[in-house]
Amino acid sequence: MGKVNYAAIDIGSNAVRLLIKSVNEDTKDELFSKELLVRVPLRLGAEVFDGGMIPEKKAENLLRLIKSFRQLMKIYEVVDYRACATSAMRDARNGRKVAERIYKKTGIRIEVISGQEEARIVYDNHIENLLSREKNYIYVDVGGGSTEISLISGGKLISSRSYNVGTVRMLKNAVKAEDLEALRRDVEDIGSAYDDLIVIGSGGNINKLFRLADEKDKKAAILPVESLRKIYAGLKQCTYEERRKLFRLKPDRAEVIVPAAEIFLEVADRGRSGWIWVPTIGLADGIIDSLYTNRLKRHPRQP
Repeated sequence: MGKVNYAAIDIGSNAVRLLIKSVNEDTKDELFSKELLVRVPLRLGAEVFDGGMIPEKKAENLLRLIKSFRQLMKIYEVVDYRACATSAMRDARNGRKVAERIYKKTGIRIEVISGQEEARIVYDNHIENLLSREKNYIYVDVGGGSTEISLISGGKLISSRSYNVGTVRMLKNAVKAEDLEALRRDVEDIGSAYDDLIVIGSGGNINKLFRLADEKDKKAAILPVESLRKIYAGLKQCTYEERRKLFRLKPDRAEVIVPAAEIFLEVADRGRSGWIWVPTIGLADGIIDSLYTNRLKRHPRQP
């Protein structure tokens, strides 16, 4: 087949991303290679979690962004793509209308996916191929509007759930007590039922927290929970401006990194886990993996 490019558009509550990866079946190196990653902190969730609507200005900016993504996909000769919108567009009363408008203007079809579908796609990056069948894992993807949690044991996906507990929701005080309690209760139940639970952390915030931590295993991408607790304490005691300067954070990251750390600590503590594995994978990676897998089903590789 040679080298071909696939694209994923991830329209999250905090940021919108375009990921383009190449697949080269003829190489002896890694099958997937990142060609381009564009991240724009549009933060759709800010108004949605307050008033329930995507304002016209942000809808127009999202349209402009998707138009630019379409041009980039043409330049990179992308053979297939998938565009998925998550928690903010799910909750917005005008979310589907905005998606329809963008489709009419750009030809890019945006799927407003459920929390369960989001969790499934995140798992779809074939993470199970990297895991030991002898161990138990809890895969945690923290976004701006929701957190997806999947239990993997014996090399199989046992359960997968999405909770309306996310970083932008927390900043807006829009997390319902029953949603947070459901997350806590479910993770505690998993921790009680499965011994030596390993947390797998996904999302831009845990990747940044890993880089900021002093005590970590870079080679194995392991972040001890106590090290996360220390960096969280340091971030929390700083003002927004201090976090930006002292930790060299981008503006939107400086806001959401504290609630993100709180969610990961909540999961690790209630799941009785002492460390977090941070393999730098997420929703966009899962989208591209599934696109390639679906292509193989239609056109199997020849021996």
